Amino acid sequence: MKAQKKPIIELKQVSYRYEKENVLEDINLTIQEGAFLGIVGPNGSGKSTMLKLILGLIKTQKGEIHLFGQDISRFKDWQKIGFVSQKANSFNSGFPATVFEVVASGLTKKLGLFKFLKKEHHKKVFQAIDSVGLLPFKNRNIGELSGGQQQRVFIARALVSDPKLLILDEPTVGVDAQNVQSFYHMLDSLNKELGITLLLVTHDIGVISDKVTHVACLNKHLHFHGKTSEFEQLKKDEMSDFYGHDIQILTHNHDHHHHGGRMQ
Repeated sequence: MKAQKKPIIELKQVSYRYEKENVLEDINLTIQEGAFLGIVGPNGSGKSTMLKLILGLIKTQKGEIHLFGQDISRFKDWQKIGFVSQKANSFNSGFPATVFEVVASGLTKKLGLFKFLKKEHHKKVFQAIDSVGLLPFKNRNIGELSGGQQQRVFIARALVSDPKLLILDEPTVGVDAQNVQSFYHMLDSLNKELGITLLLVTHDIGVISDKVTHVACLNKHLHFHGKTSEFEQLKKDEMSDFYGHDIQILTHNHDHHHHGGRMQ
């Protein structure tokens, strides 16, 4: 018998408000080990707030959050969770650090300062750089890389401490279109080959609908959460209701053609 997959994140009746405005209302969401979840929603839909709650950056006001089966207030094992923000596109290109140094800095939580990097730590840093396809650039200054390559460096930095869960907030902002596909291909292999659970906030859901295993649509409430195949069967008018305006859902396998109705 196959081992039952365990939930990595559980949100139970989570609500959050800033002053008088509810940003999240009664969110129930379970993310199983090994999933690749794409979270979509219009601007101001509460996506960033939900990530901050899961990352423990803001405290739960109402409801419960469990990480790896433990209440978030008691959860201490934060190295199991890697986080990559939109920072690559605003990165200071004059910053004097090599790819190796930036990725190695992801180990400093465990090690204190870098000067104690041992041989096995070097190996880990090389493996992380290799897993995002940047080994030839390991000694390059990060400021010389493209936006997409810089973003890969930050993913490698998150991967170096062996996280079980990787959370990415709009990681392709500032990445040019032709590199977006290879970027998502890399995420797909991290999920399928390394077994890392991925949680991705994205506007590109049409582009990656062949990669993500599950989709969650958030707009204060959770309007939909399920397998990608179920998401693809949503009718266009349901999606337009959800976004509050008419939207065009693009298919991932018809490069330049717009298809109304369902994703193919």
